[in-house]
Amino acid sequence: MKPDIPTEFYVAFLDRTFQIHWNLHAALMFTCWFVLVPFGVISIRYFKTRPKPWGLPRGVGKFDPLFIWWGMHIWTLYTAITLSLGGLAIALIVSGGFSGSMHAWFGALTVFFGTMQIVIAWQRGTHGGHNHLSTDPDDPSTWRGDHFDMTTRRRWFEAYHKPGGYFALFLATGAVTTGLMQFWMPLIAILLPIMFVAIFALVVVLEGTRQRHDTYEAVFGNHPDHPGNKNKLSTGE
Repeated sequence: MKPDIPTEFYVAFLDRTFQIHWNLHAALMFTCWFVLVPFGVISIRYFKTRPKPWGLPRGVGKFDPLFIWWGMHIWTLYTAITLSLGGLAIALIVSGGFSGSMHAWFGALTVFFGTMQIVIAWQRGTHGGHNHLSTDPDDPSTWRGDHFDMTTRRRWFEAYHKPGGYFALFLATGAVTTGLMQFWMPLIAILLPIMFVAIFALVVVLEGTRQRHDTYEAVFGNHPDHPGNKNKLSTGE
């Protein structure tokens, strides 16, 4: 049974009633999770610089073509999560609270796990490496960092970050489908499978043309003496 969906929202201090445009909420959330998020995922997975023995040049900027894939990943995901939090907050306010419907659960969990991606990213540790401006390229003792050394902290971050992101996308799919069951929007119903097919086809092409590169090797290089590469060789990765 479909829950009652409010169509109006009364603002007491304005003594005015506003129409609720759920189509705008749906369009916003769809754009966040099936345009921005996939773009952010694909950018860091397939747009990385091809690895060299010593990685990126020292001091390369965030907007440099060699490193812009990282900025694309970060800022598209930050934008998507920020807009999603706003969309969730507005939905809760105009609905008079949490409805408890399947769509509400899927939507809330999607935003929660999306937000967790940011929280976890803040715990990824220090960078380090020979090409970072905070280190001395001629003094290996200054190269230490969670990412460069692939410490336990960094490994646990990577162990959660990718599966956590894919799980959030799974929940987002549930949120859209259950949302369509409550509030039918033909355009989104058509765009959803088209996006799935388009992303699938794009990933196949990018995989087939060998555009996927390891993040550690793209940043620090694939030289076998780098700590992260030594760990891969010792564990058979």
